[in-house]
Amino acid sequence: MKKLQQIERFEVRLSGTGGQGLITLGRMLGYALAIGHGYHVTQTQSYGPEARGGSSRADVVVSSKPISYPKTENLDLLVALSQQACNTYYHYMKRSGILLVDTTLVQQPPTNVFLGLPFTELATKKIGNPLTLNTLVLGAVTHLLPFAEPRTMRTALVENLPAKIHEVNLKAFNLGLKQARQQFGETPGLWQAAEAQAEAEADFSD
Repeated sequence: MKKLQQIERFEVRLSGTGGQGLITLGRMLGYALAIGHGYHVTQTQSYGPEARGGSSRADVVVSSKPISYPKTENLDLLVALSQQACNTYYHYMKRSGILLVDTTLVQQPPTNVFLGLPFTELATKKIGNPLTLNTLVLGAVTHLLPFAEPRTMRTALVENLPAKIHEVNLKAFNLGLKQARQQFGETPGLWQAAEAQAEAEADFSD
């Protein structure tokens, strides 16, 4: 079980296209971190010109203290579920940030340093329901956030979705969490590696 941590400020952007459930994903993540974990959270969202196929993103800012500025400025975690979103928002990341992509749809990440899972393929082939894409991602994101407790995230999922789809979405969440654990390794090591990479890049550019 992860111990709740003190967080100065942590910024997450969930990005992709309309129809991927990103706004619901952002709402569930924000709810879980605020109501379930007790953090201060702001959640903002942006839609493209079309409900489906247009750009879509949801931003979540988390802190142990009241948040003075609610919008994201320097992303700690960028989740990109489309190539366009990846290309557009990669430049908003901190040097020490982590990029998580859907390898089904993001064929050319703008960097060699990223984490990836085939979320769209997993939702379609393993779960059998493409609409579970967002809860698959929530499972993987839960593993990546050092301050997120899986049990609390599952409770938030249940409290934010209709009862008739609880079972399939819990299955998707658990698969996303399991895949992230297997493919990415221990959470602290991921962030330590990201910090080391950022320091190396800073030294190289000096």
